[in-house]
Amino acid sequence: DQTEPRVAPSLPDCACQGHGRQVNQSISLNTILPGCSTCNCEAMATRVGGCAPAVRLCQRLNRLKTLDEDMMATSLNRCLSTLDLTLLGVGGMVGSGLYVLTGTVAKDMVGPAIVISFVFAGIASLLAAFCYAEFGARIPKTGSAYMFTYVSVGEIWAFLIGWNVILENMIGGAAVARAWSGYLDSIFNHTIQNFTETHIMRWDVPFLANYPDLMAAGILVVASFFISFGVQVSSYLNHIFSTISMVVIAFILVFGFMLAEPVNWSQKEGGFAPFGLSGILSGSATCFYAFVGFDVIASSCEEAKNPQKAVPIATAISLAIATTAYILVSMVLTLMVPWHTLDPNSALSDAFFRRGYSWAGVIVAVGSICAMNTVLLSNLFSLPRIVYAMSEDGLFFSFFGRVNPITKVPVNAILVFGMLMAILALIFDLEALVQFLSIGTLLAYTFVAASIIVLRFQPGKANTKGTSSTSPNPAAGPSPVALESHTITDGVGEMKEYESFSDKLQLVERSETQERRGVGQLRACWEPYLGRLIGDFEPGEVVAFSVLALMVSAVSLAAVVVFGNNQLQLPLWSFVTLLVIFMVAYLGSLLLIWAHEPQRNSKTFQVPLVPLVPGVSILMNVFLMLKLSPLTWVRFAIWLAIGLCVYFGYGIWHSKESLRELPPTDLAARYVVLPSGSLVETVQSVQPDGQVDASVHHTNTSATTTAAEQPGRT
Repeated sequence: DQTEPRVAPSLPDCACQGHGRQVNQSISLNTILPGCSTCNCEAMATRVGGCAPAVRLCQRLNRLKTLDEDMMATSLNRCLSTLDLTLLGVGGMVGSGLYVLTGTVAKDMVGPAIVISFVFAGIASLLAAFCYAEFGARIPKTGSAYMFTYVSVGEIWAFLIGWNVILENMIGGAAVARAWSGYLDSIFNHTIQNFTETHIMRWDVPFLANYPDLMAAGILVVASFFISFGVQVSSYLNHIFSTISMVVIAFILVFGFMLAEPVNWSQKEGGFAPFGLSGILSGSATCFYAFVGFDVIASSCEEAKNPQKAVPIATAISLAIATTAYILVSMVLTLMVPWHTLDPNSALSDAFFRRGYSWAGVIVAVGSICAMNTVLLSNLFSLPRIVYAMSEDGLFFSFFGRVNPITKVPVNAILVFGMLMAILALIFDLEALVQFLSIGTLLAYTFVAASIIVLRFQPGKANTKGTSSTSPNPAAGPSPVALESHTITDGVGEMKEYESFSDKLQLVERSETQERRGVGQLRACWEPYLGRLIGDFEPGEVVAFSVLALMVSAVSLAAVVVFGNNQLQLPLWSFVTLLVIFMVAYLGSLLLIWAHEPQRNSKTFQVPLVPLVPGVSILMNVFLMLKLSPLTWVRFAIWLAIGLCVYFGYGIWHSKESLRELPPTDLAARYVVLPSGSLVETVQSVQPDGQVDASVHHTNTSATTTAAEQPGRT
């Protein structure tokens, strides 16, 4: 009988002696509130109970997204193949980063060592791409990093990541349009710029461009118009531009190596790494912008025919092509002409012009425009779908969540944010846009990597409509601890699980002979060493705390490396000591995570060597973030503050997850220590205002009275 109380083994009597001690445990608050109805220990329960609103707010901020049972169902059009996704990824990565960013970074930050900067940035991107590929295959829903964070970390963090990804795509599209305009202008000997400054407008405002780029704004408006026709039109245009771009890249590599002069890497021209290791690392943070395009694959997984296979394959192939192209083209560029003479606006075409091959420069310029068209399409393709995903969840304005019934794309989001991109391209210059872009991307990659660890070690229950669990993996089975919980029925007939107070007090012994533990539990081989210390936590709980410790230690370690010698001017002994402490904390967090059982039986792609690969990705991303300029951090903080205003002003009140929280939301387990020393447990339903359901209370009170009349029952 589920209403029959259980009597646990004897416990010490309360200090109030004959009255007995009552212990309340709210399942949703996960807090033990001790108190007695006839003595002063009742005050403690009252004081702790006053924290309930704050605890409920924390619950609302950290609630997870409930996935549909059929994750392949969508209002969008599933029509993209593996080839389509691969070309979208290549088109998103090989654009202005190849034709413009290489010249800018090589001249101002790194020199010929830009080759190494692209290697570092490519490795960091590869680790992040693994994480995106697993999520994209496992959760084939649009939204990219926003969606991945929502299903594994929590709502407030997902909103902030989505908010930054929106800015990332807006700035990315504006930067590419600005580069597109600059390249076209260079073909006509800067005639467009001169005409604009002379006959239209010129301004000298800090942080803004010298003149309004009408060409860049115009191309964004036209591209938004084509994107609104549907995903098939976007894919078809991307195929055309990507093919032309790859043919031109092959031409650059073949002809460029024929014109290479190794003396341009010699000490006579400043050497291979004139800015040293610091310049190489700073260049890596900026070069990271070149690889952000693979995010479009995850954003379009809801429109893929077979996302479980297509997303990982497309991610791997596109990233390999892009990394190879960046490394080889940067080698060709710095070998053709001295690095300090490069033209930041059109480095490759200008290099061929200066070597006397003006016809080759025209070919390169045409190829660069085609490549940048693919990046424009990529940004305009990703951004509306992220906005659409946030609007569908109620965290952003519902106006952007409307899908055109004919084209099956979010037309409102495409047109509005296309106009906002055009405004950014109109007034900001390329360098300011690119520097601000990297920080949002790195933050998104960091949270996705952390989400991979959390999700891999969560108990394997499906977080779908109709269930109360938090993991989105429907394939895994329940953990042993979950099976030890008792199942009761609340007032509305919904089955709920709660953990008994006896388990909390270790009154129920766990089996020591278990060879294979449940997901998120301590491995059997580590039980003799860590069992007494962490063996009593819930499955996945220790991993969640370890991920937090991992991120804190990664930030601390990177901060010591980046700022220890220069800004902080730490003595050598202090520098080494802090380095060792944070390194031990970082490695200890990884080891503690590894000591738990992961999910093993997944039918989709999984990141190898978890938690090592996501852990290294987190460290590299944080390190690159700290290498960015202070002004970038100021802009980032301002954008985050605006996002928090949007969330607390709109998102938290319209979140669809809050609509699924039907009263009563809490269950309370009440324990009474009788004068005989026995512990009696009853269960009650708690209403949102904190009142106890009278009917359930009456039943359980009767049961308690019955148990009190039988003090010898065990």
